[in-house]
Amino acid sequence: MTLPASPTLVDFPSGAVTSIATVLHRERRGDQAVLLLDRTAAHPVDRAWPDQGADRGMLSSAGVEAVLLDCVVAATDGGSLFLGADVPVRKGTEGWTFLVAHLVYEAAPFREGDSVRVDIDEAYRTALSVGHTACHLASLALNRALAIAWTKEVPSDSLGAPNFDAVAIETSTILENGSRDEYRIGKSLRRKGFSTAALDDLAAAEGAVRATLDAWIGSAAAVRIERQGDAITDRRDWLCEIESGARIPCGGTHVASLADLAGLTVRLERRELEGAMGLTMWTSTAG
Repeated sequence: MTLPASPTLVDFPSGAVTSIATVLHRERRGDQAVLLLDRTAAHPVDRAWPDQGADRGMLSSAGVEAVLLDCVVAATDGGSLFLGADVPVRKGTEGWTFLVAHLVYEAAPFREGDSVRVDIDEAYRTALSVGHTACHLASLALNRALAIAWTKEVPSDSLGAPNFDAVAIETSTILENGSRDEYRIGKSLRRKGFSTAALDDLAAAEGAVRATLDAWIGSAAAVRIERQGDAITDRRDWLCEIESGARIPCGGTHVASLADLAGLTVRLERRELEGAMGLTMWTSTAG
């Protein structure tokens, strides 16, 4: 069976929750089948930055439906297909084709050449989109709140604040209607000029983040994804029309307006790590 030589086209950056596609390749993996489509509305997990999980949804053809069990970025060198964490090269590596792999139960009767409809669970997608937009917005607000902590120049974010988020982030997890970011403040960050004294009064730092978020959300600024092409490998950026305009590289999904983040809360937690300080930032619009 021939593996596709062109990357999967993706519709989810525009907010689409439905696609009509053609099955290009099918292979068995245990009790599941891997389907490669020419295009998809399903957002996959990307091993390079797995902050946002896979969409939920259904695939259907000729009146038969199959649950989308998982959706991951895959890659092929023309001979073998590698899925998710097993992909051995960086996205965009020359000589490799990057695809979106849809996993369904092996019993699903879809075959190569079939036309299938991809339908995404819209409520779940919206919850993740709220969480992802909240994550980006809060990271910019945190950068601003901690600007006073720097004694040396470091790269700035798109709004001009020292980019604490970029240099200190360890993991970012998009949750339904919220997010969790884990930061590490160790010797290397202190050598770059960051003073942990700015976090001695955690309530004050949290209040500064919250005040900035409240002002931005109150503006109901527009949010959109700008992309250089429709392929899974094409660069995509999150843009938000606050102040001079915010931009963050991003492969996920987002809401269209900050008005959708009404009621957003933020919480900072500090913890001691071996030889470092840990900082966790939680956001939530639920309750």
